[in-house]
Amino acid sequence: MNLIIDVGNTRIKTAVFENGKMIHNESLIYESFISEAINIIKKFNCKNAIISSVGAINKSQIAKLQAEINLIELDYSTKVPFVNMYSSPKTLGVDRIALVSSAISKYPERNVLIIDAGTCITYDFVNNDGNYYGGAISPGLKMRYKALHVFTEKLPLLEPSEKCELVGNSTETSIHSGVINGVIKEIDGIVKQYRKKNKDLTVVLTGGDINFLANRLKNGIFANPNFLFEGLNTILNYNL
Repeated sequence: MNLIIDVGNTRIKTAVFENGKMIHNESLIYESFISEAINIIKKFNCKNAIISSVGAINKSQIAKLQAEINLIELDYSTKVPFVNMYSSPKTLGVDRIALVSSAISKYPERNVLIIDAGTCITYDFVNNDGNYYGGAISPGLKMRYKALHVFTEKLPLLEPSEKCELVGNSTETSIHSGVINGVIKEIDGIVKQYRKKNKDLTVVLTGGDINFLANRLKNGIFANPNFLFEGLNTILNYNL
């Protein structure tokens, strides 16, 4: 059994894999993270683990986990199943490393564009030769709403709305139109550009806003909420 730990900015997500299939997942809180992770290790008899962290995990917490299980701490130097052509590999986020590894595993010898719609929207491209070149980073849905509120005097802070018209007839509906339509057109436009340059392009959508965005985007995009977990499991197995 493999234990996968994804430490984000606001929460910690875990998953257990057996023979390449996810059989369990749950979110943990920072305050009791170590004890809860150890409980999962014992419950499922996990032998190997990988941790990917963009949040605040200290060395003592890592040491406690290493005392319980064979643990890989993902960073830029970890062995991965793709060729990293990024010009500054040391600055490449571990979440993006995991997503590209997932693409290589699930879509070998294909051109793949991964779109991770979360706090930020990241675009990552790996070609059919297994070369990763990079992509783009832009503000996510909630970040755009927050920016309009923070950097103006009177615009309210809103949450994404299920209803969104092209023409807003109030301040609130105008904000929804600008943010939601802006994100959708951005994603559709970038996908269109990649399709022009790369034949047989596979496009994968993942991340926290996957459910909100999936039905609003054009067809031909595969939605996979567990793509990051699958990539981390791929890296773990690649290093065993």
